Amino acid sequence: MIACLDLEGVLVPEIWINVSERTGIAALRRTTRDEPDYDKLMRHRIGILDQRGLALADIQAVIRRMGPLDGAREFLAWLRSRHQVIILSDTFYEFAAPLMEQLDHPCLFCNSLVVDQQGRVRDYRLRIRDGKRKAVMALKLLNFEVIAAGDSYNDTTMLAEADAGILFRPPDNVVRDFPQFPVTHTYDELRAAFTAAAQR
Repeated sequence: MIACLDLEGVLVPEIWINVSERTGIAALRRTTRDEPDYDKLMRHRIGILDQRGLALADIQAVIRRMGPLDGAREFLAWLRSRHQVIILSDTFYEFAAPLMEQLDHPCLFCNSLVVDQQGRVRDYRLRIRDGKRKAVMALKLLNFEVIAAGDSYNDTTMLAEADAGILFRPPDNVVRDFPQFPVTHTYDELRAAFTAAAQR
């Protein structure tokens, strides 16, 4: 059995919401909870960073002040003591390093940013389109059973592909659009959902 988790909204706060709050740029609050088209969302974000003259270092400075969600470290330690765990995220390695250190360096599959010589974010590179779902598909081809948990639109194909998919603290619009997934709101509920799924 392998457990696959989203990162933002499941183990750590939403990075872009924190950047929005620190910079006062309300338009950066938009996340995959609001916009299911990831490319459209990232083009929007990169455009705002360019207009406002924000560099990668500015975003990294915000991230260095962030920490895991309350209870996330303990939940992840519990899960890792029972299953192999892979974090499947649409974030970027350039953002994630300080957060991974605080989570005791779990395995992370994510994407990369294209940064110019002045440190400005110019583009992004997906490892592969629909990477979360395809990672679960590959694990199943290797004869693993997969339980997956996420919170947003961009997690739903991963949840559907897994042997069991669980929503964690999703917004109402995601719950409404994907009623087939059980909904959890606390780490105790998420533990119980993983335990139940593993016993099927």
